[in-house]
Amino acid sequence: MDHASFTEICLHQLKMSGVRSDERLIVLTQGNERLDYADAFMAAGQRLGANMYHMRLPAPPAVGGWNVGTTGLAAMPEAVEALKNCDMLIDCVFLLFSPEQMAIQAAGTRILTAVEPPELLARMLPSQELKEKVEIGAALLEKAKVMRITSPHGTDVTYRLNTYPTVAEYACTDEPGRWDHWPSGFVFTGGDDDGVDGTIVVAPGDILLPQNMYVREPITYTIEKGFISDIRGGLDAELVKSYMASFDDKRGLGMSHVGWGMNPDAKWHRMVPGEFPGGMGMEPRSFYGNVMFSTGPNNELGGPNDTACHLDIPMRGCSLFLDDEPIVIDGDIVVKEMQMARR
Repeated sequence: MDHASFTEICLHQLKMSGVRSDERLIVLTQGNERLDYADAFMAAGQRLGANMYHMRLPAPPAVGGWNVGTTGLAAMPEAVEALKNCDMLIDCVFLLFSPEQMAIQAAGTRILTAVEPPELLARMLPSQELKEKVEIGAALLEKAKVMRITSPHGTDVTYRLNTYPTVAEYACTDEPGRWDHWPSGFVFTGGDDDGVDGTIVVAPGDILLPQNMYVREPITYTIEKGFISDIRGGLDAELVKSYMASFDDKRGLGMSHVGWGMNPDAKWHRMVPGEFPGGMGMEPRSFYGNVMFSTGPNNELGGPNDTACHLDIPMRGCSLFLDDEPIVIDGDIVVKEMQMARR
């Protein structure tokens, strides 16, 4: 995408995020990654009269895998202080789950993560309609005490919801201390630490993240009191078990966040070879009617588990109930106030 086009979509984003004249915005990058993002956001912010800054961290050491919660800011307290003193941080590094992000948010800085490819950012622009529908879903989830998920493949799992807050992701950040991820479009929370029990069957066509791959044969998870007690299946199950074992951290077996996708601009099929544009898989997390469960850290929600072992698994064709009221049935959102036209 050329600079002028990239600047225009960043301008739309900053307007949706309520950027005002004389606000202080910092774009955070590292090494040589996403410097074009910094250029586009800087140009867009200047058009709104904001005071724009670019903080560029050294390139990180080469490490394999997705080590969530570890950032170069950990050794740079002065940089963290600078970020705490701006109005909005545009995170092009991926700070999620890190203590540094939590400290920055607690200081009142709003944060937008933008690490997906520009073409995907353009196709999944935030909108007022998406924001309104996601907020309706978040209000329902926030009041619920029990979530139950079922599927024709054998999923039947219950989450007790009495501990953790609800998070609404609508792809822009317009309130002090708020974090969001562009693109997105879903709501989630976490079950009580000992309050998740049942069976989850990940079916063919469901997606493993960060592996960025479709499941080919069923994976059956048994969950007891908030922790996975058994994983069974074929090759895909063995892959998941090997990945989790590589962290040598039993906390990776804990259940993390859970929720459903609401963005009709996100497409399930875009993970196939030749179509996946790169990035961290925000499109499959957001596609309309998916039910996603996660394993590993829950510190994003204020919980005690900060393990680096994390999987997100969006599933198709599931049904989700809040206090026995249907929200998603067979992969379709059935609450009229939350429905959006599929595109």
